[in-house]
Amino acid sequence: MKRLKEVFWPLVGLIAVAWSLKVLYSKLRDEAVKGAKASADAALEAKIDSAGLLDSLAIIASQLGAKLAAIPAQGYLLAGLSTLFAYWALAWYDRIALIHLNREKGISWLFITVCSFVTYAISHNIGGSVFSGGMVRYRAYTSKGLSAAEVAVLVALCSFTFAFGTIVLGGIVFLIEPHIVKPLAPISELVVMLIGAGMLAFCALYTVGSWLKFKPLEIRGFKLEYPGLHIVWRQWIAAPMELLGAAGIIYFALPEAGNPGFLIVLGAFLLSFAAGLLLQVPGGVGVMEIVFVKLMPGMDPAAVVAALLVWRLFYLLIPLAMSIPVVLFFEKSQMGKKAGDAG
Repeated sequence: MKRLKEVFWPLVGLIAVAWSLKVLYSKLRDEAVKGAKASADAALEAKIDSAGLLDSLAIIASQLGAKLAAIPAQGYLLAGLSTLFAYWALAWYDRIALIHLNREKGISWLFITVCSFVTYAISHNIGGSVFSGGMVRYRAYTSKGLSAAEVAVLVALCSFTFAFGTIVLGGIVFLIEPHIVKPLAPISELVVMLIGAGMLAFCALYTVGSWLKFKPLEIRGFKLEYPGLHIVWRQWIAAPMELLGAAGIIYFALPEAGNPGFLIVLGAFLLSFAAGLLLQVPGGVGVMEIVFVKLMPGMDPAAVVAALLVWRLFYLLIPLAMSIPVVLFFEKSQMGKKAGDAG
């Protein structure tokens, strides 16, 4: 049974990726045929019709390259600034958790920012954010004197802050743009709006619980405290900020033609990113693309995929490349410190 549990979620994630990539490939290939017909390029149309898998992928890649080249410099600049904004907000998650634990003193903003950056750069790329991110935080914050139990609370609170932001913004999107779910599931707009209202009601109840000052829960001598209002008001601000920044990367990389507006892009990001996390797909590969394409039928799928490529580059790959030397430097410094203590 234990063995089955170990392979179940990776298998689910693999199936989700394979299915999403297959659907996405078919969609992009069909759009390439439509594009050839629209431009009256009979030679290209015939080439696509007779192309095998590798030739079709080459044609699709050339179209994506053209879409990436069409993104103006201003779009890339704003996407870059959105990335910095998102990762700054993620650092605030850690800071909020440290304030909750009353352990923020003696830990600089620079250390928190670097630790948070490395944590999310790694966890976003390899998946299993609670565990992969937890290991990075454990190595970093135990070096600052936090216990394993305190790090566990920090990781849990950061994860909840992210979920809280998703619920807040998801509730707002469902109330204002209830039709967004229709391409994915046959749910009436009234039901979607009620779900959105329920999501915001949950956030309100969570805040009320903080105001009522619920008593701490003690587990084997360790005290687990309900977040106070000084924590909750920070979560109301920081949690949505990171998601707005991450969605902003995609929004600024999309062309103006057929752009459905920031709120739809935000909703598509929340739904697709949540689906990727639920299925434990690293970086939401394939899953995000197919959800975005379905939720934006008025846009060229190649342009949507190109915008998501920009998001993956700015939000995932560049941060991962930057985080690796930071981890190596930290581990080297820790080894030097141990050697000095031993001497």
